[in-house]
Amino acid sequence: MTNNSFSLADLYPKYVINSKGEKKKFDENSIAKVLNKETGLDFHIAEEVATDVIRKIIGLGIKEITTNYIRELVCVELTQRGMNKYRNLFARAINLENISFKLADSFIEKFKDKHPDWGPLGYITYKRTYARMIEKQNRKEDFWETVRRVVEGCYSIQKEHCIKLSLPWSDDKAQKSAQIMFQKIWDFKFSPPGRGLWMMGTEFIARHGSMSLNNCGFASTADIGLKYSKAFEFVMDALMLGVGVGFDTKGAGKIIIKKPKEGTFEFQIQDSREGWVEALKLVLEAYFLGKQVPKYNFDLIRPAGEPIRGFGGIASGPGPLRKMLEDIQSILEMRVGMPISSVDIVDIMNYIGKCVVAGNVRRSAEIALGEPTDLEFVTCKQDQEKLYSHRWASNNSVFAVKGLDYSFISDQIIVNGEPGIFWLENARSYSRMGDKPDYKDKKVAGVNPCGEQSLESFELCCLVETFPSRHDSYEEFQETLKYAYLYSKSVTLVNTHWKETNAVMLKNRRMGISQTGIIEAFVKHGRRTMLEWCDKAYNYLKGLDEQYSDWLCIPKSIKITTVKPSGTVSLLPGVPPGIHYPHSEYYIRRIRLSKNSDLINPIKKAGYYIEEDSYSPNTVVAEFPVHEKYFDRSKNDVSIWEQVANAIDYQRLWSDNQVSITVTFKKEEAKEIKRVLQFCEDKLKSVSFLPIKEHGYKQAPYEEITKERYEEMTSKIKPLLLGDTKDRAIGERFCDSDKCEIKI
Repeated sequence: MTNNSFSLADLYPKYVINSKGEKKKFDENSIAKVLNKETGLDFHIAEEVATDVIRKIIGLGIKEITTNYIRELVCVELTQRGMNKYRNLFARAINLENISFKLADSFIEKFKDKHPDWGPLGYITYKRTYARMIEKQNRKEDFWETVRRVVEGCYSIQKEHCIKLSLPWSDDKAQKSAQIMFQKIWDFKFSPPGRGLWMMGTEFIARHGSMSLNNCGFASTADIGLKYSKAFEFVMDALMLGVGVGFDTKGAGKIIIKKPKEGTFEFQIQDSREGWVEALKLVLEAYFLGKQVPKYNFDLIRPAGEPIRGFGGIASGPGPLRKMLEDIQSILEMRVGMPISSVDIVDIMNYIGKCVVAGNVRRSAEIALGEPTDLEFVTCKQDQEKLYSHRWASNNSVFAVKGLDYSFISDQIIVNGEPGIFWLENARSYSRMGDKPDYKDKKVAGVNPCGEQSLESFELCCLVETFPSRHDSYEEFQETLKYAYLYSKSVTLVNTHWKETNAVMLKNRRMGISQTGIIEAFVKHGRRTMLEWCDKAYNYLKGLDEQYSDWLCIPKSIKITTVKPSGTVSLLPGVPPGIHYPHSEYYIRRIRLSKNSDLINPIKKAGYYIEEDSYSPNTVVAEFPVHEKYFDRSKNDVSIWEQVANAIDYQRLWSDNQVSITVTFKKEEAKEIKRVLQFCEDKLKSVSFLPIKEHGYKQAPYEEITKERYEEMTSKIKPLLLGDTKDRAIGERFCDSDKCEIKI
């Protein structure tokens, strides 16, 4: 009996031919999936678009169709629906597929199934923090895959830029250059920032721009009377992408908090970063502009624990957002009819930071900048209830001026290390402080959370770390600087999704090539030698920037060098962070892990000690013994003046941005802080302090031990096998360094 049944599938083409000429069966479901993946378009809308595209394909009455033709039909459909943003993203994805840069497989083969020269906590830090999930294989990346993704992403950006502007490009030259960059990262001669290790080369960058590749940003509230909620929106958006953000209180007194308009309206919050930021904007506009307060609908926000596919990490559920909106409304309701104060601004920003941290977003940190004469601002953390509620979410610093009476500020610093100091005029007037003032950065408005980058309002910057102690000669270090420069400059070629940010970044092209493990390099190479390296290397980078900026047909970078405090990135090779002294020659470094982590069993099997966390019921603490190879003195052995002298020399000879330093001081040195600030005010751009105290905590992050104890602990250690871990990154609470962490 003949089967005369008919289905719609009989009208589909039988085969689809891809860009490589391969013939495969036509899959009507793949169109919506690809559209969703490459543009981020809501999947249900992508299915609607795909349905109309399939109708057009059926109307063609053909047996075979190319993927390029299908893509053209999708672009036409998106244009007809007025969805130009998604049409542009989809068209760009076609372009990128054709022009993306790839490292040669024969080169990559040499690194498969191998490990770099990890520091004591390097491998665990990498797997926990930077290795992305490979969804199709249900596993995390190995280091060679991460470095490949990063390098290919970097050179794809260069290639796309050159093709778009019809500039010279050679795949052969790029291949040689990219292989050297890969080797430099693999050998820990330099490293992209943690942001780059996590995000470079991902589809997220192609869809959303470069904001998440940048470490740091700043937004001023000075024009709050014109831009209203804009600075707050920027801070939340940037924090949700893992950018550490600074803000100021210059908007204080510039608007009156208004009573919202009668009535309400329902606002359904989309399950996206943009949706959360829009919710914040609406509550602020109700009180800044006298609009209605929305009634929020949280139904679309995915529940806590679900993976965030694009950016990565784990969803927090709607709880933190709901609490933030309620808390901000409570603040503003009490202030109706009054001018917005500096502390109102700090509290709103801190509630935003608290929400983002609670949402398990990677590397979230804030710095608040206020006036030294604003006593309410300077003392706002002395309110213990509000400190523990939300004011912990930012480090606080003041805009200092030369000739300031530092007596009151010094008294506050002695207690808990705050406020930090930022000399705005020095940042505006000078590149390196050892050179004459050039005034080329006169629009600088603030700094990032760790204080190493001068920034204009709405500006972002990408920082790259070099490890001079892992080099044997200046010539080798200079070669490394070329590839660190190329990475950072490449990030400036990609626009963000903020027009205000692009307007600043496209002209400034600010970079931050940093050194870390500086004290270790002093011991290995000699302090005088390192300062000579700094001066030569800075001038080399200036020449390099002129050469490559001409090739790329873009402005030279307004500033190039920095000293960041580092943190987890410095753990990969195992060097002391930034320009800071090590804890001791031998010590235990403790890290905390969720009890659900699948890293726990491999750590135990490798012979490391793990115990219950004394402070958190759902956490365990793992202990790693550390020996500082190039040890001379610990942070307890050096004076406050020697630490400052190091910062001054690096500000003079290396950093044209800033030197981020947290100067530790003993009880008997507290009286020197006022004199230190008077001495530094024409030699540094920023500085912060932290008292060395007997904390009395169990399971402290660092614990000094003897050589014998270290040898006993290491005698039990076997290779750490983490190849099967599937832990999704749940993020770290602060930017790129524990030096940015607020000590409560």
